[in-house]
Amino acid sequence: MTSEAALLSELIGLIYDAALDPALWPRALEQACLFVGGSSGALFWHDAATEQTAVLHLFNEEPHYTKLYLEKYLPLNPCFPAATFCEAGLVYASTDFVPFEEMAETRFYEEWMKPQDMIDALGSNLEKGATNSSIISVRLHEKDGLADPDNRRRFALIVPHFQRAVSIGRLFDQSKTAQAVLTQTLDSVAAAVFLVGPNGRLVFTNEPARLILDRGGLLIERKGALTVTAPEAQRALREALFAAENGNTTSDNGGSIPIVSAQGRWFVDVLPLTSGDRRRTGALHSAVAAVFVRKTSPASPPPLEALAKLYNLTASEIRVLDGVMKVSGVKALAEALGLTQATVKTHLHNVFRKTGTARQSELVKLIAGFEPSERC
Repeated sequence: MTSEAALLSELIGLIYDAALDPALWPRALEQACLFVGGSSGALFWHDAATEQTAVLHLFNEEPHYTKLYLEKYLPLNPCFPAATFCEAGLVYASTDFVPFEEMAETRFYEEWMKPQDMIDALGSNLEKGATNSSIISVRLHEKDGLADPDNRRRFALIVPHFQRAVSIGRLFDQSKTAQAVLTQTLDSVAAAVFLVGPNGRLVFTNEPARLILDRGGLLIERKGALTVTAPEAQRALREALFAAENGNTTSDNGGSIPIVSAQGRWFVDVLPLTSGDRRRTGALHSAVAAVFVRKTSPASPPPLEALAKLYNLTASEIRVLDGVMKVSGVKALAEALGLTQATVKTHLHNVFRKTGTARQSELVKLIAGFEPSERC
């Protein structure tokens, strides 16, 4: 029987190779489902403000249901917009937002999930913008059961690699149609990327990376080599680059190198470019590794997200609050959200109680006049 470590190592290599050859994404999603314990998977992009989704790659999903989702059921998905508020890299399950008992009462479950035997899904925002995010999702069906701690643990092991692979897909534009779609759709990806050769020699930087070097204080170019100003982080980076140069794979747990500076808290990830299709790509720049640098603190959240955090609203309450901005009246809300009027009244009552309001018109004024920077 193949060990978990062996399956993970094979999957990690496939994920990075898929970043360079988009035709491999369905296979990478298939292996991700096998590793995590799910039955179908998707890599997609979602904008909560416009309620639009672009599906990039799928595994084991019937085109008929994908078409139905995009044309009819997307606005009825109880997990949005709350799922887009999660920090990049955080693992969540659909049942974290909506308990299965409540999910089972929705039109979304009855008309879209149930016919596919789908009962739960694990997901993570690979990159997060103000209102949009790119998402990896592994869907669990009846035979898989609801997401358990082991499913979550395994999913958490592969999420950092999907995050880096998305960045690689943007960095190494293959001038193929599928790759161009990936690059264009995941426009929110803005990781600082450095390509380094032997001995840490800097051979390429993208625009965000150049800005970091120009500012100084975090990373600098010293004698032609990429250098972290913090001594402990520099030692860790040097060890990671040495391992990459000698063909060692990325650590299985997706570990990052933290940097604490006057500019805030940052994380550095090192990806070897010394195997598979990555070897050919790295050779174009005489590079042995790609170094990704990202900041953890997001920009000020939009009003709906900030209100959700301030008043500790559940995913269902967030949907009702969002719906109030679009339609008026309990009946119209119920139709728009795919819920019963009784359920809408319950969530609406909770929103009133938590926000100190009494009418839908007051909620509209609350959202319209809310300033996140003043309240959060």
